[in-house]
Amino acid sequence: MGKTASKRTATTKPKTTTGGDTLQPTAVQKPRPDFPLTVHRGSGQWCKKIRGTMHYFGKLNDPEGAEKRYLAERDDLAAGRVPRPVEVTTGRVDVAFACNAFLHAKRRRVESGELGERHWQELKATCKLLTGAFRRDRLVSDLRGSDFDDLRTKLAKRIGPVRLANEVQRVRSVFKYALAEGLIERPVLFGASFVRPSKRTMRVARAKRGPKMFTPDQCRLLIDNASPALRAFILLGLNGAFTSRDCGTLPRAAVDLKAGFIDYHRPKTGIERRVPLWPEAVNALRAEMETAGELAFVTTQGTSYAKGKPGNDPIGLAFRRLLVKHGLQREGLGFATLRHVFQTIGDGSRDFVAVRAVMGHASDDIAEHYREGVSDERLMAVVEFVRSWLFPAKTKSR
Repeated sequence: MGKTASKRTATTKPKTTTGGDTLQPTAVQKPRPDFPLTVHRGSGQWCKKIRGTMHYFGKLNDPEGAEKRYLAERDDLAAGRVPRPVEVTTGRVDVAFACNAFLHAKRRRVESGELGERHWQELKATCKLLTGAFRRDRLVSDLRGSDFDDLRTKLAKRIGPVRLANEVQRVRSVFKYALAEGLIERPVLFGASFVRPSKRTMRVARAKRGPKMFTPDQCRLLIDNASPALRAFILLGLNGAFTSRDCGTLPRAAVDLKAGFIDYHRPKTGIERRVPLWPEAVNALRAEMETAGELAFVTTQGTSYAKGKPGNDPIGLAFRRLLVKHGLQREGLGFATLRHVFQTIGDGSRDFVAVRAVMGHASDDIAEHYREGVSDERLMAVVEFVRSWLFPAKTKSR
């Protein structure tokens, strides 16, 4: 009995590969004969070998999009450059992409020492504000003046004019960066209303808030009732116009208690300054300064005081609690008020150049280019003038 081969008739279906949510046949045809890309079945994408390396430009079910991306990137790839992100080449830059690119660039400036960590944190907070107000996936090209007007109106209801001015400036800088880097093709239209508050508005707000000052009695009250560490910081603020960050970043090597001087550039401006120390400050610093490590002061946990957002750093929080405890807290007052005290009282010495030198102020005065320092005698005269205001002769401790 011979074997009989049974013939079966069946319809053979072409094999498929998955491209996204759509099944694509293996025998994908180019949309036209001169189409520059070829099929890569393993990845399900259109591809092209450039400079000996295979590059992929999009899924098989979107040949038009793949070709558009190829045309946008081929010159960079042929030259050995990293191509611009697809969001840029396709004109689909959204708010989150613009903010991330901006923050990444500013982070590199922090790492190079050109930008302070605190300023970067402020920029980060502004970017968080933008992604929350406009949505992360909102295209930058879709933003209108009315969007920024609404944002400014909401901000003006909950923050003061000075902070509002800073926020407006930071928001503008995000999109200015995007345009300068070629991430967007056209400038963002902020509208006529998205501007900083007028100088008059800021003056009125400042008048309502009152002067940022302490009296000598209030300063002595704070010094006498502060913890040993906070007492040292307050004296640095009054003696040398130090901010909380200045105190937190002060290197131990910059302090010469024997000679009674601090030689340390101001972190915010990079301006070198030499500060003669009062006897009261020398005694407080000697009791609290670290004997090992790079920083002059560290927290009880062994960490830097220079952490946290402005006003919410360990020194700023401790100072605010001290103000509340003694009934001195009001809007606008904080550790930075001690710089206002030094500037205001120091100006009474009439040596404005020496005052600026102690404070580490940056200046565009052409004389700064030629002035090679200020004598110790002038610096000492300024700080002694402030000390005489704080500790009148009859109560001055020697």
